[in-house]
Amino acid sequence: VQLQASGGGLVQAGGSLRLSCEASGLTFRNSAMGWFRQAPGKEREFVAAISWSAGRTYYADSVKGRFTISRDKAKNAEYLQMNSLKPEDTAVYYCAGGPRVGGFYSHRSRYDYWGQGTQVTVSS
Repeated sequence: VQLQASGGGLVQAGGSLRLSCEASGLTFRNSAMGWFRQAPGKEREFVAAISWSAGRTYYADSVKGRFTISRDKAKNAEYLQMNSLKPEDTAVYYCAGGPRVGGFYSHRSRYDYWGQGTQVTVSS
């Protein structure tokens, strides 16, 4: 299984970015995919997740109303549209997935597969 994240970059506060994650080798039925982020000196934290079959979405309170997660079944890809970005959104963003997530979308230990991370920097 391989997850390939892309789309990070440098943006001013209030701007937007769209992250992509292409998955290969993953059995998607009963799987979920998500995004986590890690800022320097901080633990990796949950951002958003989506159940692959039903498309139900889940968000951390800090990004609700600003970020939107989606998936494209035909492309085996997930996306994170990030709007109204703030300097505190600066972090390395990781896509993750796996069949053991169940209802524990915010628990990083439930995700078996991880992408390499993509840097998002928001300047004030």
